[in-house]
Amino acid sequence: MELLAMGGTVAASTTLTGYPFIALGGAAIQTVSDRDQHGFSADVIIAGGGLGGCAAALAALRNGLRVVLTEETDWIGGQLTQQGVPPDEHQWIETHGATQCYRDFRAGIRQFYIQNYPLTETAKSRRYFNPGDGTVSALCHEPRVALAVLHALFAPYISAGKLTLLLEHQIIAADVSGDRVHGLKAKDLREGREVQLSAPYFVDATELGDLLPLTGTEYVTGTESRKETGELHAPETGNPENNQAFTACFAMDYIPGESHVINRPEEYAFWQRYVPAMQPAWPGNLLDLDYSDPKTLKPKDLGFHPEGKSTGDTLNLWNYRRIINKANFTPGTYRGDISIVNWPQNDYFLGNIVDVDENVFKKHVARAKQLSLSWLYWLQTEAPRPDGGTGWPGLRLRPDIMGTADGLAKYPYVRESRRIKALFTILEEHVGAENRMLVTGKEPSRAADFHDSIGVGYYHIDLHPSTGGNNYIDFGSLPFQIPLGALLPRRMENILPANKNIGTTHITNGCYRLHPVEWGIGEAAGMLVAYSLGKKITPRQVYEKPGLLAEFQQFIRSQGIETHWPK
Repeated sequence: MELLAMGGTVAASTTLTGYPFIALGGAAIQTVSDRDQHGFSADVIIAGGGLGGCAAALAALRNGLRVVLTEETDWIGGQLTQQGVPPDEHQWIETHGATQCYRDFRAGIRQFYIQNYPLTETAKSRRYFNPGDGTVSALCHEPRVALAVLHALFAPYISAGKLTLLLEHQIIAADVSGDRVHGLKAKDLREGREVQLSAPYFVDATELGDLLPLTGTEYVTGTESRKETGELHAPETGNPENNQAFTACFAMDYIPGESHVINRPEEYAFWQRYVPAMQPAWPGNLLDLDYSDPKTLKPKDLGFHPEGKSTGDTLNLWNYRRIINKANFTPGTYRGDISIVNWPQNDYFLGNIVDVDENVFKKHVARAKQLSLSWLYWLQTEAPRPDGGTGWPGLRLRPDIMGTADGLAKYPYVRESRRIKALFTILEEHVGAENRMLVTGKEPSRAADFHDSIGVGYYHIDLHPSTGGNNYIDFGSLPFQIPLGALLPRRMENILPANKNIGTTHITNGCYRLHPVEWGIGEAAGMLVAYSLGKKITPRQVYEKPGLLAEFQQFIRSQGIETHWPK
């Protein structure tokens, strides 16, 4: 399986297959050609090694640019790896509705399993092999496999001196004058040293939009009021501190006849009796096998059986984000299935991690971990069983899957971050099915057509319970485009967003925040930097001049980025 042609001095094409797992914790992977006593220089500095950051880096690299990519943790891959969330994707993902590079990446994950795992012949012959057969995605897989494939993609650029990968580095300051960023300061979180990073362009691919306040780039957080946006589902009063829940995900398997019950979590007494204060009301205790149906907000029962067995008319949570179905592998490979826990019961909404200081961030992340461990303990000791008993003591926490000592993901799964004040803001009337019909007067099959489209995507508008006490906001959207104007800050000239920090609202963030869309945003941002540098123009000129915009759109289409949905 071949990637698109790459620019620069790197070979014209590379494959994703044949690379072993690469353990890259700790020290940075540094090139030698662009480092001096002060730090690193490159054509573009990308802060944040999530899917948007990785896609931006790959796009810039294949078009001949030198890149520095920083990442706070020791794993790149963001929500797919360090946060432990299998891909949330639409039903057409295998053939269209995402960039070619993203689909090649997905194919590389499947190929990794075929080459390195003892699959059954039946599993190996499936065209769209799904390692875990999870119901949330056509490709539920282990975080480490995605990590290995991403490192395989970057390996030739690192050895060719084109990419500097700074793991466990956090951006702590910025050098800014007027409307331009001149440099960033990163701190090595392991050794405490600081390093200067300089470039003509900077990309914010951090999970919370950390570069925006550091660089003075105007941004918003939380909910906008209906008066501000005119959105059908916006609240009457906006609240910048009202953000979606985040989640401390974890992995577990099930070994019948054994006991792997964890120590009772410190906050278990609190979470055991906690009833969320929501509007509309939550049906009861958070730690229970029911929740609010996201679409109707009525009480809805859930099922749980860690051997994957049917739970009648209810969804078996075990199968939802299952990343290993042992039946896909030769007998004896796995003692049990492995499932990722990112469920309604471990969404944390008792505090905000956007625009807070480090101590507050750490406090809420620690409490979110206590919630997740309490949910595991409840499943091990109190969950009702079909035989009338309680608890599944054979449930086993899998820290090896997450690459951590405590068994929880390296970083919280963040659904909502700071968002730039953009030249164009995507509203519910552009992508929401009901709101769009009100605007157009007819039932639409597609979202608004953006003349400056630089990508496509689809997901329903999915807002989880929030820190302000809102229950689920979940409703239909339409196959949509990604407008270039949403990637351009109103004032700043040389900083671009590359994930959920683009110009959306609280409402539309709910469909622009998922894996393939984040990748598409990042890939377009990387190509915009390459195009602007090559033409010696600014991104805003690309947006404002029709001839340049049309040429840029043709440029990205030539490298596998769809700008329109097929008719």
